[in-house]
Amino acid sequence: MISAIIVAAGKGVRMNDKLRKQYLLLAGRPILAYSLMAFDLCDLIDCIILVVPQKDIDYCWKNIVAPLKLRKKIDLVPGGEKRQDSVYNGLMAADKDAAEIVVIHDGVRPFVSQEQAAACIAGAKEYGACILGIPVDDTLKQVNTSGFICSTLKRDNILLAQTPQAFKYDLIIKAHENAKTKGFACTDDASLVEILGEKVKIVYGSKRNIKITSREDLVFATALLS
Repeated sequence: MISAIIVAAGKGVRMNDKLRKQYLLLAGRPILAYSLMAFDLCDLIDCIILVVPQKDIDYCWKNIVAPLKLRKKIDLVPGGEKRQDSVYNGLMAADKDAAEIVVIHDGVRPFVSQEQAAACIAGAKEYGACILGIPVDDTLKQVNTSGFICSTLKRDNILLAQTPQAFKYDLIIKAHENAKTKGFACTDDASLVEILGEKVKIVYGSKRNIKITSREDLVFATALLS
């Protein structure tokens, strides 16, 4: 069984809006709806686990999930204090006896494609872990705490990580439980697997697969849709 865990438990404080960013409208639909529809249409995905803030579960079901009339089984799971906690809650909600691969995706990346999800799944089946990434176009500068440049970093072989990120279930559970035991946190799930000493395959994503975190991102996303 292949499960998609869509993480949408963030507070969205950078949007400076009363409504969480994942619920803001993009061309008339909540941002989160686009991610749900993409994974619902992906034939490789068997079920979807949607992780949202505890107090938003009823709101999400009534206002986002139900109106979409999705084909796949959807489970709503309460999120945790941090993203890593929310992903772990999603992993715990998966069918542990049947789970083979899990695909973890940020709910505020509305332009994920079925092809990108399929590429990550194929990579996870072969290597155990596979994520999307895109090349860095800009020059990279390392700065000190005072805001002065310390060095210019070589951008060769540097990629910006995206989601979805796909893993064999047993591997990603082991990685998360290791992090919980040792008390460390990372900004993406691949980092937790790397800490175990396991290899993570990376395949090229797309610049369209943006993460909406600010008003400027929302304007850009609207332009992409138009």
